[in-house]
Amino acid sequence: MACGRLMSAPVCLIENDEKGQLRVRKEAKDILDGINEPVVVVSVVGLYRTGKSYLMNRLAGQQSGFALGSTIESKTKGIWMWCVPHPYKEGHTLVLLDTEGLGDVRKGDEKHDTWIFCLAVLLSSSLVYNSLGVIDNTALEKLHYVTELTENIRVKAEVSQDEDKSADFMCVFPSFVWAVRDFTLELKIGNEPITSDEYLESALTLKSGCSPQTEQYNLPRRCLRHFFAVRKCFVLPRPASPQNMRRMEELTEKDLDSEFLEQANTFCHYIFDSADPKTVSGGRVITGTALGNLAEVYVEAIRSGKIPCLENAVVSLAKIQNVRAVEEALQLYMIEMLSMAQLPMRPEELSDIHKIAEKKAVEVFISMSFNDNDQIYQQELMAKIYDEYQQMCQQNQEESIKQCKAVLREVFDTLEKGVFDGSYLRSGGYRQYRDMLRHLTNDYRARTHSQIMVQFTHACFALDQ
Repeated sequence: MACGRLMSAPVCLIENDEKGQLRVRKEAKDILDGINEPVVVVSVVGLYRTGKSYLMNRLAGQQSGFALGSTIESKTKGIWMWCVPHPYKEGHTLVLLDTEGLGDVRKGDEKHDTWIFCLAVLLSSSLVYNSLGVIDNTALEKLHYVTELTENIRVKAEVSQDEDKSADFMCVFPSFVWAVRDFTLELKIGNEPITSDEYLESALTLKSGCSPQTEQYNLPRRCLRHFFAVRKCFVLPRPASPQNMRRMEELTEKDLDSEFLEQANTFCHYIFDSADPKTVSGGRVITGTALGNLAEVYVEAIRSGKIPCLENAVVSLAKIQNVRAVEEALQLYMIEMLSMAQLPMRPEELSDIHKIAEKKAVEVFISMSFNDNDQIYQQELMAKIYDEYQQMCQQNQEESIKQCKAVLREVFDTLEKGVFDGSYLRSGGYRQYRDMLRHLTNDYRARTHSQIMVQFTHACFALDQ
C-alpha cells in the first residue's frame, strides 16, 4: 500500500459520537490519507448475526480480525475498515468495510440503519448483501433499505420531478453480490438445475398487475434490478456444526464443510477478480486519500441533516484534494530548493535548480489533483512557486551582497589602514597605493568570481571607501 502502513487488524472508520451522530474516526482517516494508490472498496451489509464478518475476514486472508460473535448480540458497531494489499491487482489496495448489523431490535433506531446502508452503497465499488436461508419474499422485504435509496441519496444536485433517478443510480452504484448463507435447497426450477445467478434473477422476477399488494411485492425487486447493473449470487451451506459455529475463529480449513469452503473460495476469487477500483461521477478512480475525504463529506452531510449528493460530494472532494495537492506540491518545491540551492550562487545555477524542483512539484500535483479540468489549482500552484522563486532570488542577491561586502572588508583592510595612517603620503606613495589597489582588486575579483554581485565590485568598493 503506497505510502500507507500495513494494518494488522481492522479499525473503526465511522462511529457514533457522544451525541449519537455519525462521525469519521481520525485514526482510520489517517490510514486512508497514507494510501495514494487506487482502492477497491468492498462493503458487506445485512441483518445482524448472519456471519457478515467471517466473509470479510476470508477476503482479508485472515482467520480472525473483524469481530465474530457466538451470541445473539450484534458485535460490529458503525463501519469498520481493514486495508490490505490487493491480492490480484498490483498497485491497488483492497479496502474491506464491515458494517453494523441491520435490524438489531436492541438499537431501535431504523434511521441509523438506513444511513449505515446508504454509506456502504456510497463508499463501495462492490456491495455484498449477506443473508440466511433462502431468497424469498421475506428476505426481500428485509432488504427494504434498497427501496429507500431514492429518498436518502441524490446523484445530481438538481433533479427535475419527472426525471428517472434509477438510470443515474445505475451509473454510479456499486456491483451487487448476494451471499446466501446456510443454504440447504437444491438449485432447481422444476426439474431443471439452475445456477445461483439464475436463482437470484428468478427471485427478482416482477409480478404483473398494479394492485397495492403487487406494487409492494415488486418494489424491492424493481429497485435491485434498476439500481445495480451488475448482480451476482453465491449460495453457501452451513460452514460447520452448530457446536463449532460458536468458535469459528478457532476453526482451521480442515474443520470446515468442504462444500462451504469451495463456495467461500469461489466467492473470494470472484470479488478479487471482478470488483473494480472505486470511482465517482465521471468515472474518476479515487485513491485511499480521496476515499477518506469522501467519507467525511458524506458523513458531514448526514450530520447537518442534508441528503448526501454525489455531484456535490465530487465538487467538495475536488476542492479538498486540490487544496492539499497545491500544499504538498509547494512543500516539495521548497524542500527541493532548500536542499539543492546553497546560497549565494550564480543566477543561472539557481534557475536550473528551480526548473528541476518546479517539474517535480507539478508531477506531485498532477498525481494528487482531482478534476482540476480548468487548471485553476495548477495555475495557483505555479503562481505560488513563482513567488517563492522570486523571494529566493532576492535572498540570493542579499546573501551575495553580504558575502561580497565581507570579502571586500577583509581584502581591502590593509589598504584602508595604510590610507588612514598616512603610509602612502610620501615619495612614491601613490605608485605603491595604485599597485596595491590593483593587486587587491584582482584578489577580490578572484575570491568573488562565483558571486552574482561581481558587477557591483566598484560600487561596493566606493561605498566602503
